[in-house]
Amino acid sequence: MIFLPNWQITRKMMSSYLPFVALSLAYFYLLVNCITLESAQALINPKLSDITVFFTDETATATGWVHFLALDLFMGRWVYWKGQQTGVWTVHSITLCLLAGPLGLLSHIITDWVRKTFFSKSFISETPTT
Repeated sequence: MIFLPNWQITRKMMSSYLPFVALSLAYFYLLVNCITLESAQALINPKLSDITVFFTDETATATGWVHFLALDLFMGRWVYWKGQQTGVWTVHSITLCLLAGPLGLLSHIITDWVRKTFFSKSFISETPTT
Protein backbone atom coordinates (compact mmCIF):
# COMPACT_ATOMS: atom_id res chain seq x y z
CA MET A 1 0.00 0.00 0.00
CA ILE A 2 2.81 2.38 0.83
CA PHE A 3 5.71 1.44 -1.44
CA LEU A 4 3.97 -0.09 -4.47
CA PRO A 5 0.39 1.24 -4.43
CA ASN A 6 -0.26 0.66 -8.13
CA TRP A 7 1.32 -2.79 -8.29
CA GLN A 8 -1.16 -5.45 -9.40
CA ILE A 9 -0.40 -7.66 -6.37
CA THR A 10 -1.03 -4.73 -4.00
CA ARG A 11 -4.36 -4.03 -5.66
CA LYS A 12 -5.32 -7.70 -5.48
CA MET A 13 -4.41 -7.92 -1.78
CA MET A 14 -6.32 -4.73 -0.96
CA SER A 15 -9.42 -5.93 -2.80
CA SER A 16 -9.45 -9.14 -0.75
CA TYR A 17 -11.23 -9.60 2.56
CA LEU A 18 -8.89 -12.44 3.59
CA PRO A 19 -6.70 -10.29 5.88
CA PHE A 20 -9.84 -9.22 7.75
CA VAL A 21 -11.11 -12.79 7.96
CA ALA A 22 -7.75 -13.93 9.38
CA LEU A 23 -7.66 -11.09 11.91
CA SER A 24 -11.29 -11.70 12.87
CA LEU A 25 -10.64 -15.40 13.46
CA ALA A 26 -7.55 -14.60 15.54
CA TYR A 27 -9.58 -12.05 17.51
CA PHE A 28 -12.37 -14.54 18.14
CA TYR A 29 -9.93 -17.23 19.28
CA LEU A 30 -8.12 -14.87 21.65
CA LEU A 31 -11.33 -13.37 23.01
CA VAL A 32 -12.84 -16.78 23.75
CA ASN A 33 -9.66 -17.80 25.56
CA CYS A 34 -9.40 -14.70 27.74
CA ILE A 35 -12.97 -13.82 28.62
CA THR A 36 -14.35 -14.98 31.94
CA LEU A 37 -17.78 -14.47 33.44
CA GLU A 38 -16.33 -11.81 35.73
CA SER A 39 -14.53 -9.94 32.95
CA ALA A 40 -17.57 -10.19 30.65
CA GLN A 41 -19.77 -8.61 33.31
CA ALA A 42 -17.19 -5.88 33.91
CA LEU A 43 -16.89 -5.13 30.19
CA ILE A 44 -20.65 -4.87 29.62
CA ASN A 45 -20.71 -1.57 31.49
CA PRO A 46 -17.01 -0.80 31.77
CA LYS A 47 -15.16 1.68 33.88
CA LEU A 48 -11.57 2.58 33.08
CA SER A 49 -10.41 0.62 36.13
CA ASP A 50 -12.23 -2.50 34.83
CA ILE A 51 -10.56 -2.19 31.43
CA THR A 52 -7.18 -1.73 33.10
CA VAL A 53 -7.65 -4.93 35.11
CA PHE A 54 -8.82 -6.81 31.99
CA PHE A 55 -5.69 -5.84 30.05
CA THR A 56 -3.32 -7.07 32.76
CA ASP A 57 -3.88 -10.54 31.26
CA GLU A 58 -1.49 -11.24 28.34
CA THR A 59 -4.17 -12.94 26.23
CA ALA A 60 -6.50 -9.98 26.75
CA THR A 61 -3.71 -7.63 25.69
CA ALA A 62 -3.10 -9.73 22.56
CA THR A 63 -6.84 -9.60 21.86
CA GLY A 64 -6.78 -5.81 22.09
CA TRP A 65 -3.72 -5.68 19.86
CA VAL A 66 -5.40 -7.79 17.14
CA HIS A 67 -8.47 -5.54 17.47
CA PHE A 68 -6.29 -2.47 16.83
CA LEU A 69 -4.53 -4.19 13.92
CA ALA A 70 -7.84 -4.98 12.24
CA LEU A 71 -9.16 -1.44 12.65
CA ASP A 72 -5.88 0.19 11.57
CA LEU A 73 -5.75 -2.04 8.49
CA PHE A 74 -9.39 -1.26 7.72
CA MET A 75 -8.71 2.48 7.88
CA GLY A 76 -5.49 2.13 5.89
CA ARG A 77 -7.30 0.14 3.22
CA TRP A 78 -10.05 2.77 3.01
CA VAL A 79 -7.44 5.54 2.61
CA TYR A 80 -5.63 3.44 -0.01
CA TRP A 81 -8.79 2.96 -2.11
CA LYS A 82 -9.83 6.62 -1.77
CA GLY A 83 -6.36 7.60 -2.96
CA GLN A 84 -6.63 5.24 -5.91
CA GLN A 85 -10.03 6.73 -6.83
CA THR A 86 -9.13 10.40 -6.43
CA GLY A 87 -5.39 10.49 -7.07
CA VAL A 88 -4.70 12.21 -3.75
CA TRP A 89 -1.29 11.42 -2.21
CA THR A 90 -1.68 8.82 0.58
CA VAL A 91 1.78 7.63 1.68
CA HIS A 92 1.83 9.71 4.86
CA SER A 93 -1.78 8.90 5.74
CA ILE A 94 -1.41 5.14 5.21
CA THR A 95 1.77 5.14 7.29
CA LEU A 96 -0.08 6.91 10.09
CA CYS A 97 -3.04 4.51 9.73
CA LEU A 98 -0.78 1.54 10.30
CA LEU A 99 0.75 3.18 13.38
CA ALA A 100 -2.25 5.03 14.81
CA GLY A 101 -5.36 4.48 12.68
CA PRO A 102 -7.47 7.50 13.62
CA LEU A 103 -4.55 9.90 13.03
CA GLY A 104 -4.00 8.44 9.57
CA LEU A 105 -7.68 8.80 8.76
CA LEU A 106 -7.63 12.41 9.96
CA SER A 107 -4.47 13.04 7.94
CA HIS A 108 -6.15 11.75 4.79
CA ILE A 109 -9.29 13.81 5.37
CA ILE A 110 -7.17 16.96 5.80
CA THR A 111 -4.98 16.11 2.79
CA ASP A 112 -8.04 15.54 0.61
CA TRP A 113 -9.61 18.80 1.83
CA VAL A 114 -6.39 20.74 1.06
CA ARG A 115 -6.24 19.19 -2.42
CA LYS A 116 -9.88 20.02 -3.14
CA THR A 117 -9.67 23.52 -1.67
CA PHE A 118 -6.35 24.74 -3.04
CA PHE A 119 -5.53 22.49 -5.98
CA SER A 120 -8.87 21.79 -7.65
CA LYS A 121 -9.20 21.96 -11.42
CA SER A 122 -11.44 25.01 -11.19
CA PHE A 123 -8.79 26.82 -9.15
CA ILE A 124 -6.08 25.94 -11.67
CA SER A 125 -8.21 26.96 -14.68
CA GLU A 126 -9.10 30.31 -13.08
CA THR A 127 -5.48 31.18 -12.40
CA PRO A 128 -4.29 33.70 -14.98
CA THR A 129 -1.37 32.61 -17.11
CA THR A 130 1.42 35.00 -17.98
